[in-house]
Parts: sequence; C-alpha cells; structure tokens
Amino acid sequence: MANVAEYFGSKVFNLPTMEARLPKATYKSLLKTIQEGTPLDLNVAEVVANAMKDWAVENGCTHYTHWFQPMTGTTAEKHDSFIEPDENGTVIMEFSGKNLVMGEPDASSFPSGGLRATFEARGYTAWDPTSYAFIKDSSLCIPTSFISYTGQVLDKKTPLLRSMAAVDKEAKRVLALFGKTTKKVVSYVGPEQEYFLVDKELYSMRKDLMLTGRTLFGAMPAKGQELEDHYFGQIKERVSSFMKEVDEELWKLGVFTKTKHNEVAPAQHEVAPVFSTSNVAADHNQLTMEILKKVANRHGLWCLLNEKPYEGINGSGKHNNWSLGTVEGENLLKPGRNPQDNVQFLLFLAAVIKAVDDYAELLRLSVATAGNDHRLGANEAPPAIVSMYLGDQLENVVNQLVEGKRTKEEAMGILDTGVASLPTLNRDATDRNRTSPFAFTGNRFEFRMPGSSQSISGINIIINTIVAESLSQFADELDGTQDIAHDAMNLAIKVFKKHKRIIFNGNGYSDEWIKEAERRGLPNLKTTPDAIPYFAEPKSVKLFEKHGVFTKEETVTRTEILLEDYYKALNIEVLTMLQMANQEILPACLEYAKFLVDSISSKEAIGIKVPKEKALATRISKLTESLIANIAALQKVSDSVPAGDALKLARYYRDKAIPAMAKLRATADELETLVSEEYWPFPTYTDLLYRV
Repeated sequence: MANVAEYFGSKVFNLPTMEARLPKATYKSLLKTIQEGTPLDLNVAEVVANAMKDWAVENGCTHYTHWFQPMTGTTAEKHDSFIEPDENGTVIMEFSGKNLVMGEPDASSFPSGGLRATFEARGYTAWDPTSYAFIKDSSLCIPTSFISYTGQVLDKKTPLLRSMAAVDKEAKRVLALFGKTTKKVVSYVGPEQEYFLVDKELYSMRKDLMLTGRTLFGAMPAKGQELEDHYFGQIKERVSSFMKEVDEELWKLGVFTKTKHNEVAPAQHEVAPVFSTSNVAADHNQLTMEILKKVANRHGLWCLLNEKPYEGINGSGKHNNWSLGTVEGENLLKPGRNPQDNVQFLLFLAAVIKAVDDYAELLRLSVATAGNDHRLGANEAPPAIVSMYLGDQLENVVNQLVEGKRTKEEAMGILDTGVASLPTLNRDATDRNRTSPFAFTGNRFEFRMPGSSQSISGINIIINTIVAESLSQFADELDGTQDIAHDAMNLAIKVFKKHKRIIFNGNGYSDEWIKEAERRGLPNLKTTPDAIPYFAEPKSVKLFEKHGVFTKEETVTRTEILLEDYYKALNIEVLTMLQMANQEILPACLEYAKFLVDSISSKEAIGIKVPKEKALATRISKLTESLIANIAALQKVSDSVPAGDALKLARYYRDKAIPAMAKLRATADELETLVSEEYWPFPTYTDLLYRV
C-alpha cells in the first residue's frame, strides 16, 4: 500500500508541482498572486498554461474544463480537448494562456434570477489562481468564477472572493492600529460534512429518494436512535471500505480530510477536513460531496446529502467552523492565557458578536432551504433563532467587563479520572453547546445551522461580509487614537453591553428560550420564505454595496433564485408524493384489503367467526378512504397554484402544500404499519436504515 504522503495531492497542480515545472520568475509571480492577491500577469498565464498542460497530459488527461459553481449549489463543467490539428493531418496537444484565463459557457441556462434571458446566452469563466487546478475523470479542472456578458455575478465563488477581500481590508486596518502589518488576513473554514448511506438497490426502489433526496413516506422503525449506540460506534465493514476509498480519492485531490465516524442516526456518518482558506474550503467541500456520491456508487451504496432524508431521525448538517488569521500564522480569535487582558482578541471577538447581532437575519437566510427547514430545531440541529455561545470562561470575561468588576480568573485545571493508571486530562476553557447556532469553540466559531447539501460559499460570504462591516466601523471609530489599548478596550466593552442579548449559553431547544429570545428582540424566522426577503432589504443592499460583494441588482436576483429553489423543490415533492400515493400505496392498500375480505368471506362461509379480522379490514378500509381524500386534497393544492412572484409562490407552497403533504403522509404511514410487508410497494425505514 502506498504511503499517503507519497500520493497526497498527486492530482493537483499545487505549489511543489509549480515550483518544479515553472521558471523561477514565473513561479514567484504566481505565488505572490496566490498568497497576497496581487493582479495576475497575463504573460505569466501563458507560461503556466503550457506547464499545466504538460503535467496534465503526462497524467493521462485529454481534456480541460473550467470548473465553476453556478447558483444551482453544485458545480458545472464544459470539457474541451487539448487536441489541435496540424498540417500533417494529425494532432498536437495545445493549451494557451487565453484558454487558461477565460472560458465561455452558456449563461442563459443557469439560474440568474432574470439577469439573463434565453436569447442572452453569453457568459464568461475566469481562472481563480488562488485555488489549485486538479485532475478529475481524465480532465484538467481549472477552478473559475462565472460572470455574465454584462458583468453581473452568476456564481458563488466570485462574491466569496470579494467577501474575503473585504474582511482582509478591514482586519488589516484594525491590526494597523495595534502597530501590526501583515501581507494578508484570511478567513479560514473547516466544514464538517454529515451524510447518510443507503443500499443502492433499495434506493432505486423509492421514487422519493431518487427524485427528491428524502423519503416522503415512511413509518418509524421499531429501533431508531434511542439507544444512542451508533454515534462513534464500530464502523461496518462495507462502510469502512467506502470511507477508506473516499479518503484516498480526496487525498489525491489535495483535500485535507482528517476525521471520519458514525453519526447519531443509523446509517449516518461524517467526514471532516483540516482548515483551509474559505475559497479553497468551498471548492474542496464541493469535491467532497461529489466524491462521496461517486465512491458510494462503486460500493453498491447511495449517498444521501438531503438535510432530512428520514422523518423522526436525526438530520444532516454541515458545521461551518470559521476563523480569522494572518498568512503569517496569527489566529485573531485565539484568546490566549488571559483573554481579559488580550485587548486585540476582545476587539475581534466584539466584532463577531456585533456582526451576528446586527445581521442575524442574513445568517438565518444563508442556511434557508426547503430541506433545512425540516432540520432546524429537530434533534441535534440548532433552532432557527440565531444566538451565540461563548462558554463559561468567555461569558464570565464579558460579564465582568460589562459590569466593571474584575475578579481573579480561575484556572481550568485538570480532570482527575480517579484511576491511577490513566493520564490526567487538561480541561478546556469552554464546553460545547450542540443547540447553539453560532458557538465559540476555543479559537474559532462553529456555525451549526448550515444544511448538509448546501454549498458553504453562500454561508461564508455572509460571515465574512458582516464581520468586515464591524471591523470597518471599529477602524473608523479608533482612527487617530493615541492610546489603542485603552480606547479599544472601551469600544469592546461598549459593544458587549449593546449586543449582549445575542449571547445565550443555555438549552436552545427549551420553550423558555423561545420566549426569552422574543423578549430580547431576537428574530425567529422559522421558514425559508420568512428569511429570504431580508437579502434584498435596504440594510443588506447597503452592506453588500459598501464592501463590493454584491450590487443591488445582484441581491434582488439572488433573492429570486433562492425563493425559486424553495418552491420548485416543494413542487417536485408534491408531484412525487402524488405519484407514489396513486400508483403504489393506494393499489397496495386496496389489494391487501381485498385479500382480507376474501379471507374473511371464505372463513365465514364455513361458519368461522373472525371479528378481529373484520375490525382490521374495517380500519384499513377507513384509512384507505382517508388516503384517497388526502390525495385529492394535495392534488387540489397542486392544481391551484396561483400566479405571482417568487415570494408569493414560496408562501403558497409553505402554507398549503406542506400541511397537505403532512396529512397524506400521516395516513400512509399508519397504513404501512397495518398492511402486510409483502404487499407494501417499497422498502421501509427498517430496510433503508439497517441494510447498509
């Protein structure tokens, strides 16, 4: 077996490969662009393109593609071969700097929110040199941004890069007040990816899984997750083989996958990487989701990334661990041994607290999807109310500063196991709170609200931009200060006092917290249609325009796209549900009812009384009548969709379709518990969760 260090990044045109293949001057110029964000020299691009092509061809590539992230939330790619005809009727392999720097996909066939009409087809992809090119499926994949012919942004990468530039600019302004200079301040992300596995054969027998990614019907199995025996449990051999191959494929692509384990629910698992820059982390997470699906298929499995594939079972999230640091290695969110005296840290902490409180609606809408609405507030997912968890130590520091009291900080000490042969354990400065949406976890914040199928680009666009705004205001207020330690501390204290309402260390699931959050004035945006409109609110537009992340037009169009995604997803679920109910569930129930009636008749014909069988037949008959009525009710909802804008349609599906779907499901699920298994038309939860 090959050593991981030997093949890690073998499919990536990374720094060691660049240094080995590029002229020294070219390498230095490109390195400066990658590390410091300096403009790219087009002459450099020509040299890089040739070296990149040679490397790719040597590794078996025949094509190249500009790999980009449209507003679908997934990735897109158009493949062109390296071949060019020569005068002898044969071919040569060529790849120019122009091919590297710019591509031209059709911009009218991707979500644009009305920015591009069907006849306005031209769009451009532009090379992002800060994310390394890589080899996938015999093609050289070049990470790119995607913009329209008129310059509007059509992707998720471009605004993410803009948000990173914004937080870099404002953080450097604040650091300069402390007498510090840095080449660059970078937002770092480590996204934990949760997912479910299901046997591929069983998956193919369920239209709901194939068309929507989640089960629209399904009674709870006799055993769920109540024994708490799956979390961190022994990994099944089949799943272990799958995980091993996932690691190998991702390591070849330079993805720093570090952790893998069973999650809380049966057949649920997690993979987590080491931190990367926000941009690279977003690219790597897209690759991770793709590799999970591809490798699962090879093992006779199917990977489910929907946030709530099973009703009543833990949903899947994507915990977005976010931090801020300099390229020289300073973590700006590291408290140090004495956080109460670390003025710089307290100021950056205050910036995040202020950002989360000022723009809680934006954070909520960044995770708003039809799938995630089913997950938030259920089992281990945090509620839809945005709040922050600091832990006992930091909350104590904040409280002391706000109250003007200073007490001696107690050392966290050690944990005594009571067993002499076991080592003593150092206690961390903070506990963890799984119900908190935005939790401080030592030297970073863990945003626990994102759903498992989401691109992390949109999430980190919001986090970077709102933190940049706080830092911008701080830099303006402290500009010209003669005593930075004194003035920065006073500013931090002022912010803590004003925004303390966003800090909550308790149980986010409790009914008391909902009432308390309302008393504090915190928004509770329970559904996607409640949250998405805030994207185009004047306050949001002003924020994005100030930091050059989105134009007003881009915020409006993205609002349309997100709302369209919501109601289109629900429409697909409605149509799938009707099809399954009409073509599979109803015939099965009628057939089983006929079997019971025939059995009862034959027994009664010879004088055998069967009151219990009659009662069962009667119950199934009544439930079947309810099933037919609920099918008709949902069909009416589907047939009565009103004309209107995206928000009106989203609200219609939320208010009409979801309740009608719930009624139909409840009836069908009850019938599932009564109808003989040999008559039921598709695999049950017991099959799906335990035959992996």
